[in-house]
Parts: sequence; C-alpha cells; structure tokens
Amino acid sequence: MYLSAGRAADAARGLPQPGRRTPVPATVIVLGLVSMVTDVSAEMVTSVLPLYLVAGLGMTPLAFGALDGLQQGATALLRILGGRVADRTHRRKLVAGAGYALSAACKAALLVVTTPWSVAAVLAADRTGKGLRTAPRDALISLSCPPGEQGRAFGVHRALDTAGALLGPLAAFGVLWVAVDGYGAVFTVSACVAVFGVVLLALFVREAPAPAPAAAPAPAPALRTLLRVPGLGALCLTAAALGLFTVGDAFLYLLLQRRLDLPAVYFPLLPVGTAAVFLLAALPAGRLADRRGRHRVFLGGHALLLGACLLLLAPLPAGPLLVVGVLGLLGLFYAATDGVLMAAAGPLLPDGLRATGLAVLQTVQAVSRFAASLLFGAAWTLWGPGPALAAAAGGLLLVLAAVGAVGVYRLRAGRRVSGPGAAACGSTPRTPSRPGPRRGR
Repeated sequence: MYLSAGRAADAARGLPQPGRRTPVPATVIVLGLVSMVTDVSAEMVTSVLPLYLVAGLGMTPLAFGALDGLQQGATALLRILGGRVADRTHRRKLVAGAGYALSAACKAALLVVTTPWSVAAVLAADRTGKGLRTAPRDALISLSCPPGEQGRAFGVHRALDTAGALLGPLAAFGVLWVAVDGYGAVFTVSACVAVFGVVLLALFVREAPAPAPAAAPAPAPALRTLLRVPGLGALCLTAAALGLFTVGDAFLYLLLQRRLDLPAVYFPLLPVGTAAVFLLAALPAGRLADRRGRHRVFLGGHALLLGACLLLLAPLPAGPLLVVGVLGLLGLFYAATDGVLMAAAGPLLPDGLRATGLAVLQTVQAVSRFAASLLFGAAWTLWGPGPALAAAAGGLLLVLAAVGAVGVYRLRAGRRVSGPGAAACGSTPRTPSRPGPRRGR
C-alpha cells in the first residue's frame, strides 16, 4: 500500500531503491541478535507460566486472563513515554537499553516472589521494561533503512527475535527435565541470559546516522503532529478492532493442552512449534508485504489466527494434525502481523516522531489486547472454553469482514476518481520512464 510513496521518498533523499537489493543494515542485525538473546530469557519464563499459575498455583481462568491482559496492556502508556523521550533526546539506544535492563532485573526478582499476585507484580514490571524499549528499538530499525525496504528489515529482525522464542522453551524444557527445583532453575538461567542481552546492546548497537549533517539535532515535532499524519488513524483503528478479538497464544496453548491431555513437562514445547513457523515465515512475509501491500498481509494474518481458532473448535481427533495445524497457523499469524504492522506505520511518520508514532500504534494494540484477554478469561469462566473461543472467533470474523468491505469500497471509489490508470491500494501511479539522475553523490 505504501510502496510507491516509499520509492518517492527514497529518490528524494538519494537512498537506494527497493529494486536494487542492498545489504541489511548492521543495526538491524545486531538489534535482532539482542532481541534473540532477550527472547531466550523471556520465553523460558513465559513457556512455563500458564501451567505454573493455573495448574500449580490454582489461578482461575478469569484471574489468568487478567494477568495475561496486564502483561499486554497495563504498561501501554509507558510505550508512548519511552517513544517520546527517545525522540526528544535523540537517545533511542539509551531508552531501549533502560527497558532491557529493567526486564533483566525482573527475571532475577522472580526467584524471591512466591505468591501468584507477587509474580503478577514482577511480570508487570517486566512488561514495563518491554514497553519502554519496544518503540525506540523499532524506530532504530525503521530509521536505518529506506521506506521501501521496511518489511524486509523488520522481517529479518523478527526472524532473529523468533529464533530466541524457539530456543527459550527448549531451554526451559531442558532445565525442567534435569533440575530438582525446576522453576527456580528456569528463572536463574533466564536472568543470566537477560543480562547478556543488555551487554550485547551496550557494546555493539549503534544509532543510525542522520540523513543530513547538522550542527545540532532538530527538535522533535509536537505530539499533535501525529493527528495530521495521513493513514495513521486508520491503521490504529484497524489494529484496535482486530486486537479486541485476538485470543492470546497462552490461552490457545492451554486449550490445546486440554485437548491433548499433555503432561506438564511437555507443555513448554508447544510454543516451540509456533516459534519455528514464525522463524521460517517472518522474512518471506516481510518481503511479501513490501511487494503486495502491508495492509493485505496484516489482515491475512488475522484470517490465519481465525483458522487456528476454528481448528480448535472442530471435532478433530486429538492428534498430530490438530497440533501441527494450530501451531502452524499461529506461527504464520505472528509472521504476517508483528513486524508487518510496524513496517506499515514507519514510512508514514516523520523521523522526529518515528518512535513516538510507533509507540502510539503499539499502545492502541496493547490496550485492545488487554481488553481481549480480560473478556476471554471472563467468558471462559462463565461459559466454558468452547463457547468463549467460538465467541472470539465470531467477533474476529465480523471485524475482518467489515475491514475488508471498507477496503474494497475505498479501492473502487479511488478507481472511479482516478480512472483506470490509477494504482491499486491508494498508492501513487508509477512512472515507467528512464531513471532520473542520481542524487547525493
């Protein structure tokens, strides 16, 4: 959707065009490695928490829904704060590093808390660190590459990040298999790995250079400028509506574990299947989004999540087909939505508001998913898991149909106004003439 605008911006700034494949920037690679190490630490904890809290400590589905939603949305405003501070101070690496350091400290704190809600408080602080770091980190990625290659850059980062999500549950499984005090050992190893991620960020990540030399950094634009960014409001509204009916993967794993009657020691392996598919599909999904439109790929990802919900509702035997289908569709959902949403928003935003704008979008999505977790936990408690999942799937189907209908209407209206030569998806027409003179030499 944004490819033509991205190419025009690249040409104006003398940047490489997406048709000429350029190397992935070193900033993207190193940030991907930092995220990979951090995700090993995080997923070691996340992979054991649902069963630990629900089966081990006796949390009800409603309480677990509140906790899961708290992790997703309680620190939403801190995302905006982190993004705004990063933009105003031009210290995106420093703000991101503070978030990584806070999360590492929380991994160590899990060793001394013993009740469900003290665990919840530590997890909320951990999510605070994630809220602070995510927007500055994504802004570093977005600013390090041309607009037309945002999907590829975020795809590479998410692939490396997901390698950590793949290794984390495997590490947790190994620790639980050999350790006497399994959960304490998982938290200890997780804390050590998180500290290594902070060190890696501090030593090797570099800020992207400014597009033009300047005597002093330009002040960040006013926050109200975001209200005038074309397309950002529609993107936020779409993400919020879809997020409201997005069933968290922790709930899907619990439902799958019940269908399979899976022993507790094997529960951490369920996220491995999702992460493996995500790892393989992240870069192809990013490239597809660059070529075919990021909105389309984002909506298609939610259709895949709907498919995973329908598989769990279908009267299929509890066997390999069900496991592969649910975990595969869930992995494809993340590949088609996580980095693609940031890649869609990045080229819309001015450089001085890149972190802030991405934080606003992330906050909108986090708040809607917070509400979704609360509603799904309440529905599970009141109606049972099957009706709750059916209600979520029905709501997601209605939102997808509504967003698709609006998109088709706007596409047809644009064609009527612009004539048959207009480009699809609201992009500007491409000129098939000779390339102009190169700039910036």
